[in-house]
Amino acid sequence: MFASTASTEINVIPFASTFRSLAVRAGDGGRDDERRGGNGTAVATKVKPKTKRPNLYRVLLLNDDYTPMEFVVHVLMNFFNKSEEAAQTIMLHVHRNGVGECGVFTYEVAETKVTQVMDFARKHQHPLQCIMEKQ
Repeated sequence: MFASTASTEINVIPFASTFRSLAVRAGDGGRDDERRGGNGTAVATKVKPKTKRPNLYRVLLLNDDYTPMEFVVHVLMNFFNKSEEAAQTIMLHVHRNGVGECGVFTYEVAETKVTQVMDFARKHQHPLQCIMEKQ
């Protein structure tokens, strides 16, 4: 009928006896390694995958005529860990220029910050707008 083929399972072993053990498993008893004059040692190398840096997103506050300045400072201090002085500076920048950057984060963190700020502003009945844009 059909001739059965026996498959030989070969495992890679990162030790000094790699070639010898592979030759023994292949069925030549290690004679091939001896014929080449090798000593049965090898260097095992690992290839490190290159990781790509994640895209960064700027979290921005938009100016409006109704949200109190103190509330904006409170948001910057609580959600973006800004000092009172840095929060005042950012708040004034938003007030004068219409938009100001709160921080730069990965997508997930930026999205979370925007959602937290928007929810907090709505909870306190302020029309403060917070957006994110790719850097």
